[in-house]
Amino acid sequence: MSASPKAHGFAYWALKLFATIVALIGLALAAGGLWLITLGGSWYYLPAGVGMLVSGALMFMQRISGVWLYWLVFAGTLVWALWEVGLEPWSLLPRVLALAVIALLSLAFVPMLRRPVQREVQT
Repeated sequence: MSASPKAHGFAYWALKLFATIVALIGLALAAGGLWLITLGGSWYYLPAGVGMLVSGALMFMQRISGVWLYWLVFAGTLVWALWEVGLEPWSLLPRVLALAVIALLSLAFVPMLRRPVQREVQT
């Protein structure tokens, strides 16, 4: 039986809010990315948005894989941004700053997230 919502503390609700925000940003990026593709623009935003949407959903379910997936999306974003603008700081900053802040914030929730259950191998 699950504990009532009142039994959960601030950290629990902060995680739920954070995960929801990540998922909503992902949804917006994916929708905008789909629109951009129809206009002949960059394909980056659709997969990045889907990755963030799934990442947020996984974190909402308190899965550590959500943080791992987010960091994978962030790494892909860094590669894409460097490929697109190079090391030009003023062009690079808007492409990576917000996602970098989210990546750092995600680390605060790692202790609250469940790791996959390891099954013992019978010999």
